[in-house]
Amino acid sequence: MPDAINSFAASSAATAAATAAPASANSLGKDTFLKLLVAQLKYQDPLKPSDPQQFLSQSAQFTTVEKLEEITKAITASSRTATLTTAAGLLGRTVSFVKMDGTTATGIVTSAQPTADGVKLSVGSLETTLDQVTDIRLT
Repeated sequence: MPDAINSFAASSAATAAATAAPASANSLGKDTFLKLLVAQLKYQDPLKPSDPQQFLSQSAQFTTVEKLEEITKAITASSRTATLTTAAGLLGRTVSFVKMDGTTATGIVTSAQPTADGVKLSVGSLETTLDQVTDIRLT
């Protein structure tokens, strides 16, 4: 019977936490994890308390996931900065690039604009992306 109470309490806490959290449906945030942990501790059987090793393991896993998310954000920001720096270095240079139809075009880069998909380069009257550039020359 105590296991049924623990299961009900944990599922009730999980439902309440999931509806209260603004995170996406597929991810559990820090607040959700902490609410689940508090509910688990609150409704545990006093005669059979939770295993401290399991508690520490869960805490360590949560910390690891949190740090990995921070690292991912930092790498994404660093990558974006590097891409913008590369694009800025192309301004005023002559580049060759592959057009959508598979042919090659050449021209001077006049502007670089960041987009959600990367960096868009204006080469004369044409536009291309940084990854389509095949050759870079000084003007």
